Amino acid sequence: MIDRIIAKLPEAWRGLAELIAGPIAWVPVLQQMMMTFFFEAQGGWIAAAKYIFLLFPVFLGVVAVWSTTLALYTLPFRAGRTRFISLILLAWWDAALSVWLYWVGMVRVVAVALGWVLGLSRLLARLIVGFVRDIVGIPFAMSGMLMRGYLQPGVPWLAFVMLLFWCVLEAAVFTYTLEPRVAMLVADLTGADDARFTMPVLYLLVLTLIVASFACVQALVDAVRKRDSKFLAQILGIEIFSMFFEVMFLYRGVVEVTMPWIARDNTATLATAAFGWFGVRGLTWFLFGQYGTPPLLALIARQPLTDADSPRSSAVRPEPFWRRAMDDFRRDLDWLHVKGDEMLEILALPVVHLLGAALNFAMILTTSRPVFNLPFRSLKEVTEARDLETAIQLEPRKQVSL
Repeated sequence: MIDRIIAKLPEAWRGLAELIAGPIAWVPVLQQMMMTFFFEAQGGWIAAAKYIFLLFPVFLGVVAVWSTTLALYTLPFRAGRTRFISLILLAWWDAALSVWLYWVGMVRVVAVALGWVLGLSRLLARLIVGFVRDIVGIPFAMSGMLMRGYLQPGVPWLAFVMLLFWCVLEAAVFTYTLEPRVAMLVADLTGADDARFTMPVLYLLVLTLIVASFACVQALVDAVRKRDSKFLAQILGIEIFSMFFEVMFLYRGVVEVTMPWIARDNTATLATAAFGWFGVRGLTWFLFGQYGTPPLLALIARQPLTDADSPRSSAVRPEPFWRRAMDDFRRDLDWLHVKGDEMLEILALPVVHLLGAALNFAMILTTSRPVFNLPFRSLKEVTEARDLETAIQLEPRKQVSL
């Protein structure tokens, strides 16, 4: 390119132009050779290796060569030639150091990437193993939680479940004994023999009556504990009527089925049914009824099963599951931000060293001062505010006195 420019000059100027362009005539040739080296067709891995490991160092070398050769033309006009030459030599030292740090940084990037891959693989394997272990151990964990829940004070779930089971069982027995009479009554009233819905409806009614019977006993016990005479008289009357109803319509049928020899005497049947009611209610009440009925009533009334202000209930109150998940997500997000900044710094520092060295060459050529102190320890040194304006200000020319 320089030869073509010189060839266009007049014959008298060509010798002088060749002498002046002699120090930089070889630089465009070298630059063209570098471009040919990078853009020639080669395999994928070889081309990738050239671009990754040689493109930025070659760019720095071209900038350094151009700045150094052009600086030769400015030496006769500079005041501090010794300092300027020392800055050029130090810039070449920084350039060589930056190239070395660039190559070491690329190796570090590969090592960190492999470490991340291995770490993520180990984490994924641990997550899979933990997930499989949790899936396999769910039955054991659930059984352990249930046992701890039963052993710890709080809601008497065992008594609650036993009460429900007993009500269901007792309702099934009474439905079985009452079904012939009720079916006959329904057939007489409706004139149809189809009794498909008689058993389900009868079972639900009997189950409701049995649960209400336990509720009446609980209300009677609460009235006795509070010593409320008016409410005690009312609930005692209700309890007598409920006992009379159960003895006459439920327990008498059981006595007639199980003890037919007593069924011939109505008085003996009613007495046996009454004693049976007292025995069954007393045994079930003192075994699990007195503990399972309050939670059942609280569940029906949609009230807290335990006192929210009591220290016992606050001690067993579990922490919301989403709060722990959100805390884990925040910690993981913060960790990703930190590791992302570290990875960005690892990737950027090798290239920033070369760019900083190239900028130092250009600034030394124009202002006789470098901009950066190489090498950088972190990106903060590059991005933080520096006295850049002071560094790029040219010294004022000396005024020539007339």
